[in-house]
Amino acid sequence: VTLLYAFLHVRHNLKYFDKMRCLRKRSAVSFLGVLVICLLFMNLYIEDGYVLEGDKQLIRETATHQLNPERYVHTFKDLSNFSGSINISYRYLAGTPLPRKRYLTIGLSSVKRKKGNYLLETIKSIFEQSSYEELKEIAVVVQLADFDSAWCEGIVQDISQKFAHHIIAGRLIVIHVPEEYYPVLDGLKRNYNDPEDRVKFRSKQNVDYAFLLNFCANLSDYYVMLEDDVRCSKNFLTAVKKVITSREGSYWVTLEFSKLGYIGKLYHSHDLPRLAHFLLMFYQEMPCDWLLIHFRGLLAQKEVIRFKPSLFQHMGYYSSYKGAENKLKDDDFEEESFDIPDNPPANLHTNMNVFENYEASKAYSSVDEYFWGKAPSTGDFYGIVFEKPTKISKIKVVTGTEDRQNDILHHGALEVGEKIIGSKKGRQCTTYLRLGEFKNGNFEITDVEHKVLFDINCMRILVTKSQKEWLIIRSISIWTSQTLNQ
Repeated sequence: VTLLYAFLHVRHNLKYFDKMRCLRKRSAVSFLGVLVICLLFMNLYIEDGYVLEGDKQLIRETATHQLNPERYVHTFKDLSNFSGSINISYRYLAGTPLPRKRYLTIGLSSVKRKKGNYLLETIKSIFEQSSYEELKEIAVVVQLADFDSAWCEGIVQDISQKFAHHIIAGRLIVIHVPEEYYPVLDGLKRNYNDPEDRVKFRSKQNVDYAFLLNFCANLSDYYVMLEDDVRCSKNFLTAVKKVITSREGSYWVTLEFSKLGYIGKLYHSHDLPRLAHFLLMFYQEMPCDWLLIHFRGLLAQKEVIRFKPSLFQHMGYYSSYKGAENKLKDDDFEEESFDIPDNPPANLHTNMNVFENYEASKAYSSVDEYFWGKAPSTGDFYGIVFEKPTKISKIKVVTGTEDRQNDILHHGALEVGEKIIGSKKGRQCTTYLRLGEFKNGNFEITDVEHKVLFDINCMRILVTKSQKEWLIIRSISIWTSQTLNQ
């Protein structure tokens, strides 16, 4: 009502000032514009203590997404201070944080399921797939986000029995947030025509994650979110560290190590308070994985940065929502992903007709991209010229995708070369040694350093027979034994 009155008042004043002189009119309109913005800002962030009792009732009736003012205002206090933590009290069900900051915190939130429970298997996978040295650098925070106290007590007992030494070592913490800190979860807006119980489930999940992020903000340098039904690849932390090191000097908000849901999403810990506030602000609007896309975009990372192979796999068969079947699997997951490729710095070029923006560099990147060229002819090539002569131990090339299984290299060979000639832009090797032929669109070879007696300057994928199908080079992976100085 107050806001409506303000807009009507502004409209009346605009008509009045329209008759005034041009300079005066501009000043007045500018002033009124600022006034409107201020009124909107005050309406968004006004604290409950300053709202009249009659207005409180009106808010409850006309805007069901508002918090219950009496009960929950402390949860959303200072919402505009995105760098600050949310003032809530956590119950420690098992373990306590150590004062020493870790490299990576792994967070997962769990609720009671109607069918199946995978939480213990997920925790087990995290620890079993980590080396002793890696365990020193991680902290695992499990949030039991169900309001059933008996269920929570039973789960805590199971966790304490199976993972006692990890709790004692300070690398496993189990927490709970009392129901009183949660906003209203009933009668919310039904966006996307979701049924009411679905809206309640996904809205609560957003709040669960916000509280978890808030807790983990100061425990480590980086944070990765998992779900409670996930299997990890071996030495995933080493793989994550290698990727982070490779991105030094470049800007990123989110790095993705799985293409499924809210699994394997990595953040700087200093971004967690903002993300927590963001999830709370829009908790009823949409599912968390959609909100994450908006958060990334608002912080100016427009493109997805996802790495292959995936380090985390969804293993649950039943969803935490109503026990529905959930058979989603990440086909880029590899159990043994410790041995991720090095792909030394190189210049990439091709004489093939490139389709749109699927240029040569995208096949050499560990990000989920690929090269796509129009139907290649005999003699066409995809070339790699290394910045330094390189000792290579293993090479793997994959062509085609699941959607376009025919866009593979049907007839091709892989060659390595030495003795670079030409200018920087047109560098190439004078002689090449063929290492083998492509089979079913793929090529893989090991022990290269024992089969090639020279230091490799170049590598190329050569088309040995024309094909009518287009060619997708999905990934080029190179493992080095050492890099030599020229």
